[in-house]
Amino acid sequence: MEQSPEQIQFPDLATEINQMTEADQDMREQNLEDGSWDVELDRRNTERMKEIVAQIGWPSASKVGGEASTNAWLLVQHADHDVEFQAVCLALMQELPVGEVRPEDIALLTDRVRVNRGQPQLYGTQFRQIDGKHVPKEIEDIENVDERRGAMNLDTLAENIARMEAKYPL
Repeated sequence: MEQSPEQIQFPDLATEINQMTEADQDMREQNLEDGSWDVELDRRNTERMKEIVAQIGWPSASKVGGEASTNAWLLVQHADHDVEFQAVCLALMQELPVGEVRPEDIALLTDRVRVNRGQPQLYGTQFRQIDGKHVPKEIEDIENVDERRGAMNLDTLAENIARMEAKYPL
């Protein structure tokens, strides 16, 4: 999915999205260390993503390259203060042909939007912490969750929980 800079339509936007994501991830990493949180960074990133989406539509792989497209998803994933914008972006992502957006990004944003709207998630990607464990938030039709996850390029729910426990021990 990754193109060279000369193959993408908006290399300057790709660079900007990647820089925004680096600041996003640095802030979240710092928060894990010292509890600091910059809510304004999420708001600024969301406002800039709104401008980018208004300008070019969803920043897909052919527009900004695979890395920046995934990074655009991450910035929108972190826009929980604006679930309607998340939903608009999700709809734009879902309209694109295969190869323009990673299916796992669509699955993760689908769950984020549903949880933010008080609905059960479809793929089991959103968690809460209960008694020192990572527990998925409510999942619709949990009996078929691994089938849905597989269709979106995700590992099983059990594998995901194990990875969460290893990466983010409580």
